[in-house]
Amino acid sequence: MTYTKEQLETDSINKNGRPEPNVFALLPILIFLILYLGSGIYFEYISPIEGKMGFYITSVVVSFGFALTVAFLQNRKLSFDEKINVCARGIGDSNITIMLLIFLLAGAFSGIAAASGGAASTANMLLNIIPANFAVLGLFLIGCIISMAMGTSVGTITVLAPIALMAAKNGGISVPLCAGCVIGGAMFGDNLSFISDTTIAATKTMGVAMKDKFITNLKIVLPAAAVTVVTLTAVSLNAQVTQAESYSFNYILALPYFLVFILALMGLNVFIVLLIGILMFLISGLCFNTLTFASALESLGTGTSAMFETMIVTILVASISSLIKVHGGFETILQFIKTHFNSKRGGMFGIALLTSFMDVATANNTVAIVTSSPIVREISTEFGISKKISASLMDICSCIMQGIIPYGAQLLVAAGIMGISSKDIVPELYYQYILAFFVAVMILRAKNESRI
Repeated sequence: MTYTKEQLETDSINKNGRPEPNVFALLPILIFLILYLGSGIYFEYISPIEGKMGFYITSVVVSFGFALTVAFLQNRKLSFDEKINVCARGIGDSNITIMLLIFLLAGAFSGIAAASGGAASTANMLLNIIPANFAVLGLFLIGCIISMAMGTSVGTITVLAPIALMAAKNGGISVPLCAGCVIGGAMFGDNLSFISDTTIAATKTMGVAMKDKFITNLKIVLPAAAVTVVTLTAVSLNAQVTQAESYSFNYILALPYFLVFILALMGLNVFIVLLIGILMFLISGLCFNTLTFASALESLGTGTSAMFETMIVTILVASISSLIKVHGGFETILQFIKTHFNSKRGGMFGIALLTSFMDVATANNTVAIVTSSPIVREISTEFGISKKISASLMDICSCIMQGIIPYGAQLLVAAGIMGISSKDIVPELYYQYILAFFVAVMILRAKNESRI
């Protein structure tokens, strides 16, 4: 960010052109946490409202709106118009613009994929292939594949949770265990998929190629997934299935998912990949009468509408982050990290902890990434951490926490569909805990270089 001559002459900007550390500049973040996290805890655990999820009563958009208002009221040395210009520069960043457009296409893709029956067909096809006594392992693997193709953990859980409930009842398997396997698989793809909003947010905010982040993630995720498979195989060997179930599916309806994944892996532009996927689901849905032109248009609208909140949050966070940076908030955080983490390895731990904390606070992994990314960019530069590693850490850590917190959408949706408490699922989240262990190992094994 550049500053005007007038700004450089104020006390808030030092001679090196960087804002002076100012802890009060972080007040908007505190206001957001009080409003969103505080009200969520109150309505979820202290005074719950029947039929309502406590952490979704106070909108994240409203909470960030109040935080932005506070940011505007700070630093009287800048006029209102100057602050508007600061926000405009943040929103107008090319990576933010690209991210917003991809969010729209990803929403349209998810909407038409679900409406055409492609998601259900893919899940049923895979479930028929896997032996019934390995249903627990199968649910995890199917969740991995579906979420990789769909790019959404909540969408994957919505598709698989009813099937997981049937598998649990048929095999006499623990319902929370089946739910945990579905959520683990869903978070696997949410973290890796080329069309996941977390991948889009992490790569675009850090300015790295999706393929580079994907390869970096694989080095951490694959060992964790392999250990999870071994663990769930041991669990599956003890499962006694009392009834086999056959699920209907259509190969053609499932095909677009796999094609989209292959094209994305080949490095094709994500815009083109999503457009091809939307077109294929449209054609296959019309051919097999799972879609009409009216329902196709409706599903496209529903899918894009589902992304509006994420897009508005992205705009608000870009504005708040720009103001916090100018007011000296980021310098305060950097100063804290420099004091407590004096090496490249320490900087990586700082990124992991910051992103995890933001996800716990916001209960939304995409929002956590967007909120953390401006500070993470500064940490990466300060400690010489490559941008692809920083993007990978943000994506993985946000997905780990999002797949564990009992008040997050993932656990709440699974619990609601399967008729259990979200807290019952927490002990069964094998993949998330194993992945957290491998993230720590990766950081500890990283070449450590003291900050000069």
